[in-house]
Amino acid sequence: MHAQQPRTLSVCADDFGLTPGISGAITRLARAQCITAISCITSSPYWESSAPLLGHVPESVDVGLHINLTEGRPLSPQLAHIWPRLPALPVLIPRAHLGLLPLAALASEVKAQLAAFRAATGSWPRYLDGHQHVHHLPGLRDIVLEMAARMLPTAAIRNTGRVLGPGSDVKRWLIENTGGQALTRDLARRGLTHNPVLLGAYNFQDLDYRGRMQGWLAALPAEGGLLFCHPGELVDGDPPDAIAAARARELAYLESDAFVQDRASANVTLGRVWQHARTQPLLDR
Repeated sequence: MHAQQPRTLSVCADDFGLTPGISGAITRLARAQCITAISCITSSPYWESSAPLLGHVPESVDVGLHINLTEGRPLSPQLAHIWPRLPALPVLIPRAHLGLLPLAALASEVKAQLAAFRAATGSWPRYLDGHQHVHHLPGLRDIVLEMAARMLPTAAIRNTGRVLGPGSDVKRWLIENTGGQALTRDLARRGLTHNPVLLGAYNFQDLDYRGRMQGWLAALPAEGGLLFCHPGELVDGDPPDAIAAARARELAYLESDAFVQDRASANVTLGRVWQHARTQPLLDR
């Protein structure tokens, strides 16, 4: 059996700021250099108390904004006037594709979440992505890409257009086809930095997270890829969490020797995988 060629994987822990337990667990993984990126939810009531933890993570760990439009309450008064509570993803997706979103208010909301990130960290996010991949939906996609292009330095974007890995065929298809493939085309048109491929999609019910990871490592292409994950733990006072058991399984594996061994066996090292898109003409869409 031939040894696999060396490849690079970026491991991004989503939902920092959502609860104290999640934020603490992600910080621990970052300090142990088990992950390479942290995506922050700044619309959470726990964001301001969690943000100081980011001062204790290595500079090699990228910190980005995890735009949230499906959980909890809006930050901006403009969107809160229309949506006192954010809609669930199955409501947001069809509204986006039918052109029924309040885009001006949503732009204000995204700006408010970015402002909350800057107020707490003193810097721009290294990249932008979306809670439940909302950043790639029609209408929202343009808001996010225009915001990224105005930042100095320009923020990278989580590309959801090519989702690899074993199983979860329906979920991977939905991510790619609700906006991921269109996002890939727009990234090329605008010349924005992004990840080559995305890994990590599954249903949160699989008890064998190590087996999943081994499959993702095997699927990692030569150009590398970004794997999104949701590690966390429950601490006293945390609100209920529908995927708490999955978060605990992910955390246990990511901080274990098994993760180190599996990466070594697959000839994979952790690191950044952002790549620059070759600019194409901005054609009418």
